[in-house]
Amino acid sequence: MSIKQHSLTITTRGRSTTNITHLIRELVEQSDLTTGLCHVFIHHTSASLIITENADSDVRHDLETIFKRLAPDADPAYRHTIEGPDDMSAHIRTILTQTEMTIPITNGQLGLGLWQGVFLWEHRAHSYQRRLTVSLSG
Repeated sequence: MSIKQHSLTITTRGRSTTNITHLIRELVEQSDLTTGLCHVFIHHTSASLIITENADSDVRHDLETIFKRLAPDADPAYRHTIEGPDDMSAHIRTILTQTEMTIPITNGQLGLGLWQGVFLWEHRAHSYQRRLTVSLSG
């Protein structure tokens, strides 16, 4: 079995989703693996990873709308407020989504469905540099 590990740094634009499918797909294609697993991990507690619709941006807009209801900024019930009004809500959003994912590698390709894309979801209001580790095994 071969294991390769890569580090990616993504600069976000504040609270939004960034399509990172092409970056991960490129690593898989360069790996020369035919069959295996691609594991992606984000090293942060206020940003997450999601697999969702890649063709219609309204899906991601609607996700943001729902998350504003589920984890509003500056909720007076929050005790963790030292890093700003968007910090605790960002932690909640990360817990409700995911910080890691595993995607199959099939026939040398990232095994996503036709309408699936991999997105980094920034939950803070400002731009940040986010670090990801991509591990490829097969």
